[in-house]
Amino acid sequence: MTTALRICFIGDSFVQGVGDPQYRGWVGRVLAATGPAITAFNLGVRRDTSDDVLRRCWSEVEPRMLPGADNRLVVSFGANDAIEEDGAPRVSHARCLDNLATVLGESRERGVAPLVVGPPPVVGAGAVHLRRALRLAEEMSVLCRAQGVPFVDVTAELAGDTVWVREASDGDGAHPGAGGYQRLADLVLAGSWHRWVADPHGRTPGRSASSHREVIAGEPGSRP
Repeated sequence: MTTALRICFIGDSFVQGVGDPQYRGWVGRVLAATGPAITAFNLGVRRDTSDDVLRRCWSEVEPRMLPGADNRLVVSFGANDAIEEDGAPRVSHARCLDNLATVLGESRERGVAPLVVGPPPVVGAGAVHLRRALRLAEEMSVLCRAQGVPFVDVTAELAGDTVWVREASDGDGAHPGAGGYQRLADLVLAGSWHRWVADPHGRTPGRSASSHREVIAGEPGSRP
């Protein structure tokens, strides 16, 4: 038996760290602030939605897990789900939440402790995208809380952060530079990160993955 800590980070281009001239992104900065005793794998893929992450999750994560180790999973998606294509979001609000619930349930079945980071805002996508992302972050938070999974809410903070907004606007409209990724890393570090690293099981167990429908009961429609 080993106590080695192994963490996979899976998600989209924000997880990948696209746009950072230092090639560290928020994941690299969080790891640098945590210490050397972690084996980490960045599985971020540009343009990935929650559908894409769900499809590839375990085929990429399981080969990087070690039997008997302290295996963890950090999940972050939703920004691409909320992007409008052909008059509709790429992935509906309800299906994104379903996908998150599935990943969390499958993590529990495998004995892998998860942590969820909310969707960063895409500055160039405008106010409609921001409203979708904010709503998604709020309901992701409810779902995670119900299941005893740590959730780091970054959407609103980054939408009002001058460094994030300026760097994204000066770049491709979505991805910040080093300063913006540092802001995102700071939010993760200031949240439940250190508690989760120290003790992933120090939380009150929540409801099952299938119960998130109760949490969002009464919400209108399936589209953001």
